[in-house]
Amino acid sequence: MSTPKKTTGLILLTGATGQVGSELLNTLSPLGEVIDPPRSTLDLTNIQSIRDTIRTLRPRWIVNPAAYTAVDKAESEPDLAYAINRDAIRAIGEEAATIGAGVIHFSTDYVFDGTGTKPYVETDPTNPVSVYGASKLAGEQALAQTGAAHLIFRTSWVYGATGKNFLLTILKLAREREHLRIVGDQHGAPTWSRDLARMTAHVIEQAEAAANGQNLAAALADSSGIYHASGAGETTWHGFAAEAIRQQREREPNTRFAEIEAITTAEYPTPAKRPASSRLNCAKLQQQFNWRMPDWSESLRHVLAEL
Repeated sequence: MSTPKKTTGLILLTGATGQVGSELLNTLSPLGEVIDPPRSTLDLTNIQSIRDTIRTLRPRWIVNPAAYTAVDKAESEPDLAYAINRDAIRAIGEEAATIGAGVIHFSTDYVFDGTGTKPYVETDPTNPVSVYGASKLAGEQALAQTGAAHLIFRTSWVYGATGKNFLLTILKLAREREHLRIVGDQHGAPTWSRDLARMTAHVIEQAEAAANGQNLAAALADSSGIYHASGAGETTWHGFAAEAIRQQREREPNTRFAEIEAITTAEYPTPAKRPASSRLNCAKLQQQFNWRMPDWSESLRHVLAEL
């Protein structure tokens, strides 16, 4: 990525303590002043707090990685999932449209049912099979309907060196147990949270270059919409775990790690159904913004080096 250049206004960041949000806080800071209000100020379950915050700060960009992400729990908490994943996003979009701010929002591969035989493109029909996926799709649609200048990045299997995620859980269990059984028939691509943050900074730089200090709505008129942004390549959860343990064994040759076994989704039932295929085609992102997401296994190597 090129040397960051300051934007001409504030960047309002939600969810700055989350996996993606914490990386964005670091990556976006060189671009301009980043404001990350505490929940006491900006509560995504309180629509008025969203409106008040945006009206007070009048940001040039609103970057929203915050979401209700408890996939299984959403099945029993649909109202809360929709409040955060749809209603809050609608309010953000409405306020952004009023002040001419650009919105960057993160969505998920779970908007698809996973029955596709090839990587999904942005125009493929959506058909979520879980409350979480349906609430995220509703958020995408709500944002688009506000008329705000927006970019929606669908991603998959997000992980990093901090927080709660599949990678850290597997490495912990692999040190504690002799045998692990991991689902091997769900296909997708792990995505490093920092790769998403770097991509976001790159896109903002490009948009600001096109705007040249003027209104963002005009600069984003031709590029607003949905983009797929997941790690390059593909694997399964079992493949992800196996590669993580293989690489970590190289770093810790004297540590005993668990052996892992591939199982089917049917052997590991969960309250929420998962897509069998979460593969996303990211060609549109490269074509529009000249950004190619790194290969998932190479990003994994960088993450493990930080642990």
